Amino acid sequence: MGPGRATEFPCFWGKKDIEKSKQLASTAISSAFLLSCILGSLFLIFRSDIVRIMGATPGLLGMASTYLIPLLMASPLYCTSYAFDPILRFQGLAKESMIGIALGAVLNIFLEPLFIFSMHLGMLGAGIATAICESLSFFLLLFLFAKKSQVPLDLKRFSFMSFGPILSAGMPNFVRNVMGAVSTDIFNLVTDPFGPAAIAGVTIANRILLLTASAEIGMGRGYQPVCGYNFGAHKYYRVKRGYYLILIASAVLLILVSILQSIFAPYLIALFRNSPPVVKYGSDFLRFFSLTFPLYSFIICSNMMQQTLGHTLIASLVGLARQGVFLVPLLFIFPACFGFLGLEICQPVSDCLTFLLTVPMQILVFSDLRKAELLYSQNLQR
Repeated sequence: MGPGRATEFPCFWGKKDIEKSKQLASTAISSAFLLSCILGSLFLIFRSDIVRIMGATPGLLGMASTYLIPLLMASPLYCTSYAFDPILRFQGLAKESMIGIALGAVLNIFLEPLFIFSMHLGMLGAGIATAICESLSFFLLLFLFAKKSQVPLDLKRFSFMSFGPILSAGMPNFVRNVMGAVSTDIFNLVTDPFGPAAIAGVTIANRILLLTASAEIGMGRGYQPVCGYNFGAHKYYRVKRGYYLILIASAVLLILVSILQSIFAPYLIALFRNSPPVVKYGSDFLRFFSLTFPLYSFIICSNMMQQTLGHTLIASLVGLARQGVFLVPLLFIFPACFGFLGLEICQPVSDCLTFLLTVPMQILVFSDLRKAELLYSQNLQR
């Protein structure tokens, strides 16, 4: 490792390298649109095979395939929104980014019942409603980007040389998302032998946990523009101060949430399914998860810092570990050996192992940061 390896958009923005920032933004947005057009078309053609591979049962195959049609047709707009979102945030336009993304989610709450029930379109209506909402989000983000972004979209600045920094910056997110989807499928697979009540309880518990985990990830992503900009501007003390601040805040949040989840677990599960077996399975699962949930604050904050400062290998390894390297083998071993108790302790054990892995990785990142700070100080003295 060497100092000063960060390649994300906010780092160039902090260095006042406006031309490189424009090049990265234009390449990322146009590439997201073109790639999603290609993949969306392929998935549309082979959607039945894809949903079958993803685990759809024969009874659900037709509905899943129908639901995908409008979603895949709108996928270029939907996917490109995810390129606008971080670029706006990294320029300090977090409010505009939030408004654009939230529009689709809020509208979907009202349009889904309208298309499904009032218009009697069933699963096709659900897909159409979601596609419309995501498309509206895209156009709002495009409008906000054109109006407020200091980095205009210019296709002339498209550069294949920008693929390296873009792929490097995005790889940890890709790894986390892929392994999250894979581990969810495996979770469902290994829970199935314990019966419908166990499946329902674990699913509900995971949805409750996802809400807080999403808030934690949001805090970590909120730190990324601060981290990248100040690293690019050589204000290293702000990079460290921001990290400690967001780490303490997120740790306090998860500790409080874990305590509340442990106390009110049965009531939380019963809000969704008031069945004694479901409540028992779900509340036990939720309480075991809460034992190590505060560790997630250190894992995610460190991972966001690693990613933003350009430590792609470290960030990808940490992202892969929690939901992949550690969790997946445990899901096949523990439930087979210890029954449902084994299933309950899989994620807590994975979190502990990931925490132990993240500590030395983060020490290396801080060591690299000190080298960058020392090198910058020496250059100033010359």
